[in-house]
Amino acid sequence: MTVFTQRKSGCVWRKAMCLGLLFFLLIGCEGGKQEKVEQDRLVRLDNLQQLPAGQIEPDSQALRIGVGAILSPQGTALSYQPLIDYLGRKMGKPAILVQRKTYQELNDLLARNVVDLGFICTGAYVEGARKEAMSLLVVPRINGKTTYRAFVIVPAASPVREFPDLRGKVFAFTDPLSNTGYLYPLSLLQGMGQQPETFFGRTIFTYSHDRSMAAVMEGIADGASVDSLVYEFASRRNPEIARQTKVIWESRDFGIPPVVVPRSISQEKKALLKELLLGLHHDVEGEKALAVLGVERFVEPAPGLYGF
Repeated sequence: MTVFTQRKSGCVWRKAMCLGLLFFLLIGCEGGKQEKVEQDRLVRLDNLQQLPAGQIEPDSQALRIGVGAILSPQGTALSYQPLIDYLGRKMGKPAILVQRKTYQELNDLLARNVVDLGFICTGAYVEGARKEAMSLLVVPRINGKTTYRAFVIVPAASPVREFPDLRGKVFAFTDPLSNTGYLYPLSLLQGMGQQPETFFGRTIFTYSHDRSMAAVMEGIADGASVDSLVYEFASRRNPEIARQTKVIWESRDFGIPPVVVPRSISQEKKALLKELLLGLHHDVEGEKALAVLGVERFVEPAPGLYGF
């Protein structure tokens, strides 16, 4: 091998070494960047910081009123806004409607004292009271009663006549904490030795009673269990609901969906809210708010109304 050839081979070897070194450096940089991206994406569950209490709601001075998703957000806003505005005026502060998709989310807000007042479902109250997260304040009286029932409804033209006839059908539940929209039909199934997954062909959650009724009317579901008060009130407003659906099953009476406050609310605020709600029917503006809700008046709950 000549000297020239040796020098040429040495140059080629050194160039190869340099390129190889550059390649590994680039790979290392990209790997470092990728590792940093992965670290940035990683949520450390052992290093989570609690949200400051003041950032949960935008106005800490406002009266915050939570309304369970018994109705869809559109229906809730229309029905409850006059009452919310009334309470705000009487207490001399802005009043805010607070809504969440599920009953459990509103229960959590009550437990954390994020809302001052809650209009919730019976099943949600029983669960919240069991966890000592809320206190019963007053209950609505409707048609002279403080009770209601579950109605199992199907399309008017459906051949289904009784609850057992819904085997293999599509059934609409309201919410996992809904007394009439889930817990009651679940108890019926358990009494038959069945479970939703094996009895029905398919189940869906609508997260409001008016949506469950719409699901039956529109043919999305073959049946649903709904709040009797919501069904009757909605049918009076829209007779088409009664024409397109029929009730095939009724439950026994349950304690009506109540009005509650957080367990940790101040006694002064609790007493004022209770006084305002109990006296609502004596005020002209209060009567108007009650009429929009379809409520005669708010009253003290009878002992044992909710079974404890």
